[in-house]
Amino acid sequence: MTTFERVHHPVLILLALATGGFAIGTTEFAAMGLLPYFATDLGLDEPTAGNVISIYALGVCLGAPLIAVLGARMPRRTLLVWLMGFFAVANGFSALAPTYEWMLVFRFLSGLPHGAYFGVAMLLAASLVPSNRRAQAISRVILGLTVATIIGVPLASAIGQNFGWRWGFVIVAALATTTAVLVHVLAPIQAAPPGASRIKEISGLANRQVWLLLGIGAIGFGGLFCVYTYLASTILEVTRAAPIFVPLLLGVFGLGMTVGTIICAWAADRALMPTMAAILLVNAAALMIYPETVGNLWLMAPVVFVIGCGGGLSTVVQTRLMDVAGESQTLVAALNHSAFNVANALGPWLGGLAIAAGWGLHSTGWVGAGLALGGFAIWCVAMLDTRGRAARVTA
Repeated sequence: MTTFERVHHPVLILLALATGGFAIGTTEFAAMGLLPYFATDLGLDEPTAGNVISIYALGVCLGAPLIAVLGARMPRRTLLVWLMGFFAVANGFSALAPTYEWMLVFRFLSGLPHGAYFGVAMLLAASLVPSNRRAQAISRVILGLTVATIIGVPLASAIGQNFGWRWGFVIVAALATTTAVLVHVLAPIQAAPPGASRIKEISGLANRQVWLLLGIGAIGFGGLFCVYTYLASTILEVTRAAPIFVPLLLGVFGLGMTVGTIICAWAADRALMPTMAAILLVNAAALMIYPETVGNLWLMAPVVFVIGCGGGLSTVVQTRLMDVAGESQTLVAALNHSAFNVANALGPWLGGLAIAAGWGLHSTGWVGAGLALGGFAIWCVAMLDTRGRAARVTA
């Protein structure tokens, strides 16, 4: 075995990249659980404190394309180390935020590296394996985030409850620092693709397929977030279950995301676009069934698990984007995560409108099913566009 093979073993590199996903997933989801505590400490009501969550998502949406374009000519390992270093510092300052205004600033800064990190990390992961295993390599990076919903979020929340919310962000800063060190030590130095430039990265936005795939993520993934956001309230107010079941059901959801990511990646390496369609349709069916199960915890749990399995959509969309992005690989990969953060905002917003209209907490399932079917409709358009292009090329 050569020195390169010993030092730059794909499994170790994927583990390092997944550690970054774990850190990002922990801070993104744990912040929701820590919200009541930093709201009290900073003298805020909860709706105002919720802006801290929203400003992070805004940072993700803006930072992903901006950093991808600016870093187009930077070696991927170097860019990843800088992104995780910045993420660590921003989360460290979040732990020290003295006021609400400073908290907004630091959470916005924390969100900036999120999308770019995942985009570049997935490109690096895909480059380590044969083309017929790309989706599975990409899924290993995403698994860091899904495992965070099972382990990292409860751990950060428990520490935040017992030792203060600031320690939750300290943990994330430590994880990000660890990731930066691991990536620097383990990952190979990959120069930017020959001829890479900011103009070439931006040129990919002229590709209709790119926008259709981003639309599938932004719309189709919204149903999952629609249910997840109001799951705790539904368990307590509709199911009338004891509070202890809230973290258990959230854990079931996270387990579903983890299993779904693994299975969907395996299927995508064999039939990419059919897998994407299947995820959207199965998710839509589960979301339609969900309102009928909320009265019984034991019926609800398996449906929540299947809804969580829809998290595998991210890996599949990312893999397809690599096929159509051309010379805009970094920008398009980062935009995928902007699209999923749009879903993270759109789903809860539409679900909130349904609840405010008096349709009840269970109505998030119907709204979510509509979003999943909307994603499937965009998938149909994307397939027609692909076939139309193929026919024109043949002609």
